[in-house]
Amino acid sequence: MHSPATQAKAAQPPAAAAATLAEAFRLTAAERADEVAIRTKGDEFAISWGELRERVDALAGGLAGLGLARGETVALMLSNRPEFHLCDLAAMMLGAAPFSIYTTYTPEQIAYIVGDAGARILICEQQYLPRVLEARERLPELEHVIVVDGDAPERTIALADLEGSNPAFDVEASIARIQPRDLLTLIYTSGTTGPPKGVQLVHRNLLAAVEGLDELISFPRDGRVISWLPAAHVAERNAHHYLPIVFGLQITCCDDPRQVLSYLPEVRPSWFFAVPRIWEKLKAGLETMIAGQPLEQRERTHAALEASLRKVRLEQRGEQVPDELARTVAEADSEIFAGWRAMLGLDQVEAINVGAAPTPVEVLEFFHAIGLPLAELWGMSETCGAGTVNPAAKIKIGTVGPPAPGVQVKLGDDGEVLVKSEVVTHGYRNLPDKTKEAFTDDGWFRTGDVGTFDKDGYLRIVDRKKELIISAAGKNMSPANIEAAVKSASPLIAQACCIGDRRPYNTALIVLDADFAPAWAAQNGVASSSLEQLARDDRVRTAVQQGVDAANATLARVEQIKKFTIVEGDWLPGGDELTPTMKLKRRPIAEKYAAQIDAMYS
Repeated sequence: MHSPATQAKAAQPPAAAAATLAEAFRLTAAERADEVAIRTKGDEFAISWGELRERVDALAGGLAGLGLARGETVALMLSNRPEFHLCDLAAMMLGAAPFSIYTTYTPEQIAYIVGDAGARILICEQQYLPRVLEARERLPELEHVIVVDGDAPERTIALADLEGSNPAFDVEASIARIQPRDLLTLIYTSGTTGPPKGVQLVHRNLLAAVEGLDELISFPRDGRVISWLPAAHVAERNAHHYLPIVFGLQITCCDDPRQVLSYLPEVRPSWFFAVPRIWEKLKAGLETMIAGQPLEQRERTHAALEASLRKVRLEQRGEQVPDELARTVAEADSEIFAGWRAMLGLDQVEAINVGAAPTPVEVLEFFHAIGLPLAELWGMSETCGAGTVNPAAKIKIGTVGPPAPGVQVKLGDDGEVLVKSEVVTHGYRNLPDKTKEAFTDDGWFRTGDVGTFDKDGYLRIVDRKKELIISAAGKNMSPANIEAAVKSASPLIAQACCIGDRRPYNTALIVLDADFAPAWAAQNGVASSSLEQLARDDRVRTAVQQGVDAANATLARVEQIKKFTIVEGDWLPGGDELTPTMKLKRRPIAEKYAAQIDAMYS
């Protein structure tokens, strides 16, 4: 079993001693009353912690007037906008449990989740209202729909009318009744293998997760984060909502996640967490920039990168870095890489992390080489997103790090990763049987991931237990790692789905990158620009084949992709093929593309 080493703690903010997130908010708002809490790009909107508390209290009174009380739930269907934080906090002050719905969900999915949660109140914005109202027809218990923007149609309430409508309400008395074990939120799993399950997280769960992070990252007084992931995802709620509440971090709302990279230079975040695809796009963008440099400058850049990569690999192996190489890299850093970090807006980060899917080693090495020590971490909705994380002082590329402070991790007899900690959920909503299955008899949570520990206690995740594929010859393989290799081998490839379970060899369905593929086509004289047309173009197929060949060179022979099909069109989050968090829906993919898959084995 592995437990974290004791680490020296930095001075904590007053809110870190709070027993609930509601209390933490009051302490932070009092200590930082005049500092900006939430803003949008260009300061089109900005609100201080003191002003936020006033608005939260005014809305809490309005919600109490609708009957919202401690222990109840309230649904939120909002993009990354200031009103999300306002509404979530207002419900929290009442001891209610606000939870988020993915904004891509259909009326049927909305109805399922709101019904399962038992919410009587739903807060949304105009763009999602038609789907919400359609879902409402199946939800007799849903009494109130509140709209945060624009005019409120019939049978709905405008947020502006609700805010301040019950000025006599005693918010402080309400907060005093909230207990550490009270429900804070529900995180509905994205449902790759069945209906979403409502992960119940209490105040103490999230505060434990925040405490663990505090021991790993020293947030500056003026710390900044960007809110850009879906609020229905535990990473967004933890990193860009609960963490700022405790540490007083300034939140910049990015309402279009595709634009998040353009926010970095303005915000210059203290901490930036992103899925592998974002880091792959950043790397591809820098490589495109290098390719456009004059020959002499390009050769100098390539030489600097090669030298820095050699240094990174020596350090990772624990070997001595020659003095001359160290000097060369230091010069390259001051002359080239420091400018890149400033250009990207990542020159003031205390930590940068990647998670939610395997990250190719080449991507991690690249960012280390340019002075951005990108570190993998691992967690789940059921563990508040906490679990293991590479400490900044000793990152081991290819691992997700040792257990985070306050988290115990061990492996079951079959290699399954088991977790015990205050961050672990108490169970799934309305699913006592599933809850019982999720824990061992002695209280360890079964994560469903298979992993291995190295000699230093760093964890490597192999894959989801249910997703390991076994070839016709009986070889166990991780499709996620094969897919990561393929995606990182060519910026043309946005998604790859490896097929091979009980098959004689591995094949892949490949989706072109909607941003890069049309640009590549224009540069290479290909007249087509739609993904459908490009998928049928021989020149595109040749370029993708080169990427697959490059990926195969890094894989064991049995893992290599022998044939592939380029899918016409795109796979979008929340669509037939991807969950809202961009995980592959393997079973629906296998059914939808059965003809194309069978053709690769005929």
